[in-house]
Amino acid sequence: MSETYFLITMAVWNCIVFCIYGYDKFSAIKGYERISEFTLLFLAFAFGGLGALLGMVIWRHKTLKLKFKLAIPIALLWSVYAVGFGYGLWVN
Repeated sequence: MSETYFLITMAVWNCIVFCIYGYDKFSAIKGYERISEFTLLFLAFAFGGLGALLGMVIWRHKTLKLKFKLAIPIALLWSVYAVGFGYGLWVN
């Protein structure tokens, strides 16, 4: 049962990161105060790699920035590795 909570927590977190990328895109369009690139990358590396990648693709946000083109796939790989490792520790 606890592994279910772990996976649900990761899914919810990635949905939050996805929404934050969408909010930043909306802010860019409307001219509102933006979320810093550091924060966006930090969220991606804080186990939100999938949400960040989906946010980039679906919202078409930060797709022209080389920093994001390189860092977000690395963040996704890091997230998959770390979550898989954590899941293995949690279950065993």
